[in-house]
Amino acid sequence: MTDTAGSAGARAGGGIGVVPYWELTFDADGDPDAGQRDRLVAGAAQQRVTDLLVFAHGWNNDRSTATRLYGRFFAPFPAMVGAGVRLGYTGVVWPAMRFTDEPIPDFDPVAAPAPAGPPLLDDATLGALARTFPGRELTLRRIQQLLAERPAARSAFDEYARLVRELVSVRENSPAQQLAEDAGTGTPAMLTDDPLGVCEIFTAALEKTGQQELFGDGLKRLWNGAKEFLRQGAYYATKRRAGVVGQLGLGPALGKLVRSAPGIRIHLIGHSFGARLVSYALRGMPAGVTGVKSVTLLQGAFSHYAFAARLPHDPDHGGALKGVQQRVDGPVVSCYSRHDSALGMLYPLASKLSGDSASFLGLFDRWGAIGHDGIQAVDGARRISLGAAVPGTGCVSLDAASVVRDGPPPIGAHSDVCHRELAHVVLTAGRVTAR
Repeated sequence: MTDTAGSAGARAGGGIGVVPYWELTFDADGDPDAGQRDRLVAGAAQQRVTDLLVFAHGWNNDRSTATRLYGRFFAPFPAMVGAGVRLGYTGVVWPAMRFTDEPIPDFDPVAAPAPAGPPLLDDATLGALARTFPGRELTLRRIQQLLAERPAARSAFDEYARLVRELVSVRENSPAQQLAEDAGTGTPAMLTDDPLGVCEIFTAALEKTGQQELFGDGLKRLWNGAKEFLRQGAYYATKRRAGVVGQLGLGPALGKLVRSAPGIRIHLIGHSFGARLVSYALRGMPAGVTGVKSVTLLQGAFSHYAFAARLPHDPDHGGALKGVQQRVDGPVVSCYSRHDSALGMLYPLASKLSGDSASFLGLFDRWGAIGHDGIQAVDGARRISLGAAVPGTGCVSLDAASVVRDGPPPIGAHSDVCHRELAHVVLTAGRVTAR
């Protein structure tokens, strides 16, 4: 049965619309809000929750955006479960980054925007970047100024690249640096290669994703790519942070929860970088802890080789998450869509981005994202279509393109994830009794 009591408390806790609901907040180092964590641990046991859905958002700006996503995604679940099931809901809130010119996952997709004007950094995005990267306000102001002025000089691109790289830098040997990469490939070349070449490649990529009306010509035109360079640099830092929060924050919190409520069945859900977060949480769970019954990755923004025991291009090494799927007493399901141009074009380009990449050939095999073409190079992994039976164990790649299909350029359908069909995937993957 589902819980219909205590809805006033759920509204007070964030207006999600489902109960019981707990919020779980982490800072950039993975440290939890201890009070929230303890309320979740105690509440799940007290309310006799049988199945707990734990959802981590992807790029984002604030708590209100995250809770709107959770409210919309969770909305179908109460009516979909059968007798004997008592669902609980948890929304993970962590410091990520969304640019203001991108769609929000809980909003209905909109038509492509009007032809682009100059690639400005608006004050709202500047403020979001300042919250995401505290203490870098002067760096951000100079980045904003260069985007506004668009100097037609190589030296300006050199300065701009230096500022972006400074913005997203981390301490040597810090947890953030150690958890940065999924496939042992080091720092992406966009943070080391010739700045003018990087901006030229990103400009060409924007055109290929359908954003044809780019501003300017000559070197001024390349400031379109410079804006994308900033976006991808910020997302690289957010991706890195997702691993930190998952492994050092959510994983230990799940261990504490399972010890308090040993019979609880946990179902992890992650969108975009949130998919990376919940996957790294598996690696951060204490040894011997069980309880995670399924993982559903919605347009995951991390390497499609992350779970591989051996990398096709480097057989002596595996993905950063090799073997962690064995910590799930059920399947790890990666929902992917060919309509997601953020992952189909911009993600692999940003991951590689060397000077010979203007043709975009060979990007997708080595540098592809798990939300673009599913889980790769894992023995025994299955590939299914939406609506097919989900295997009970192992890695599963599920083609969700029939519903994850709408959204404007340059990111396409990346945020088109709030569908009843995907809620059904979560329930069937977790073997939760459905009506």
